[in-house]
Amino acid sequence: MQEQQNRPLPSGYQLLDYRIDRVLSGGGFSFVYLARDKRGNRVAIKEYLPTLLATRLDDENVGPSSPENVAGFRHGLKCFFEEGRALAKIEHENVVRVVNFFRANNTVYMVMQYERGKSLQDYIRGHAEPAKELFVRRLFNELLTGLREVHTHKLLHLDIKPANIHIRLNGSPVLLDFGSVRQTLTEVKPQLSPSYTPGFAPPEQYFDRKLLGPWSDIYSVGASMYACLVRAAPLAADLRSKKDTLAPALETGLDIYSPRLLEIIDWCMQLDPLKRPQSVFALQKALREHLLEDSKKPSLLDSLRKKLSEIGSA
Repeated sequence: MQEQQNRPLPSGYQLLDYRIDRVLSGGGFSFVYLARDKRGNRVAIKEYLPTLLATRLDDENVGPSSPENVAGFRHGLKCFFEEGRALAKIEHENVVRVVNFFRANNTVYMVMQYERGKSLQDYIRGHAEPAKELFVRRLFNELLTGLREVHTHKLLHLDIKPANIHIRLNGSPVLLDFGSVRQTLTEVKPQLSPSYTPGFAPPEQYFDRKLLGPWSDIYSVGASMYACLVRAAPLAADLRSKKDTLAPALETGLDIYSPRLLEIIDWCMQLDPLKRPQSVFALQKALREHLLEDSKKPSLLDSLRKKLSEIGSA
């Protein structure tokens, strides 16, 4: 099925209580706009507009692109609305905050808190060397706290990757752009483009979606940490399943990260879902133990103080 290009809403468009400033991003599933509410506060608004199912009928309204796509479009619309409802219940500093969701223009809009900063992908691209180990451990430990809350609400993200990990100006991470509705649509409409990002999606997203679970998001977390090490996406899981030529993190980063962190990355990226951490709690425990071990090591300042103390008592 050939993709058609849909038009975004124009700058200045009044969408209920929000005024559209500009398009932040647009893809095969939705448009995301930068907008302002009645008080002038910035928000990000995601518009449900799957390219292969729907089209912009006029300057604002949306509808199925063909009679054959009516059922798929409506099912995705319902799922998108329900996901907005579920996400609105999550109040966690490391998960994008959904402040409103509503129906308009024959589609659904999800209004999210706008966060200043940049993506982990931009951070990786902006550095000529691998991300520092302390940065990786602290960033993902915080991110996992948010992901744990997501899983507590019986949701999966299904599109964790550096581009969807936003780093605020204060350095704290925020998990953006859930892919679970896109995943649902590909199950209902098998002819649609698969809803995964090569390199970061686990093998079960390619081959057996019945196996999806918290461990699927954990694979993506591991792949994102691997990307911090090699500054590129790892080999896609479908290719690894045929012939796994991906160099383990324990080999690639031996002189860059500690062996324990590299073991954790490889653990997350096991092709067999049962061989990965089965919960965010298990993964976070391993990362925190590593952080605790590191914090117990004397710092350079502590060593200097000890030496000065020994000299003074001699």
